[in-house]
Amino acid sequence: MEADGLEWLVVPVHQLVSWGAAGAMVFGGVVPYIPQYRDIKRTQNAEGFSTYVCLVLLVANILRILFWFGRHFESPLLWQSIIMIITMLLMLKLCTEVRVSNELNIKRRSFSDFDLNYFWHWSKFTDYVQCVLTFTGVTGYITYLSLDSFLFVETLGFLAVFTEAMLGVPQLFRNYQNRSTEGMSVKMVLMWTSGDTFKTVYFILNQAPFQFSICGLLQVFVDMAILLQVYFYSYYPQKPASHTAHPASTKAL
Repeated sequence: MEADGLEWLVVPVHQLVSWGAAGAMVFGGVVPYIPQYRDIKRTQNAEGFSTYVCLVLLVANILRILFWFGRHFESPLLWQSIIMIITMLLMLKLCTEVRVSNELNIKRRSFSDFDLNYFWHWSKFTDYVQCVLTFTGVTGYITYLSLDSFLFVETLGFLAVFTEAMLGVPQLFRNYQNRSTEGMSVKMVLMWTSGDTFKTVYFILNQAPFQFSICGLLQVFVDMAILLQVYFYSYYPQKPASHTAHPASTKAL
């Protein structure tokens, strides 16, 4: 009887927690980029942010959306991809405007030049949009033709989440090459780790496609490896400390 009496409270609380978790899943991924965006806008300096982060996340989330057409997964995960794509386009727009405004007498480059030497280093935001739309159109057409193939759909899902999971590897490798984590924001790494851990637990508890859980665990492992580098290089420096600060606060620099 007592359990029945508490049911009126348990059900709404459970629903509230579910909504909160879904909301955190949708918007949590973009939170680390908000202070980054504000800092770039305030300083008019985008050197501490690599636009290749935007490239990786755009590719990963476009592929994830296409994967949804072949195998429907939870709506919050779909909306997360949509919000992340919008966020990365906004970051690209700001970084491109800041970079171009700081360049003097530099030849303008565009997507239509098809020059691989300047891929993803174009002069206008519209060039990045053209590239994203081209990639979406080509991969979307291939997906449409291959939706009946179980192997293709599952591979597409794996590529989507694996691409995102590898986002921290360039940072990990750069730290290893430099034998230092100088200039890297530890707060940002902690935000990645907490966010990726929450995301992975969400995947597992909500029985998301197995690709999500496996690559989520891989992403947490990479984050933990970067944190270990912070500890190791702080307490056992491999080279004399530099007095020059280099702003770096995001993955894949």
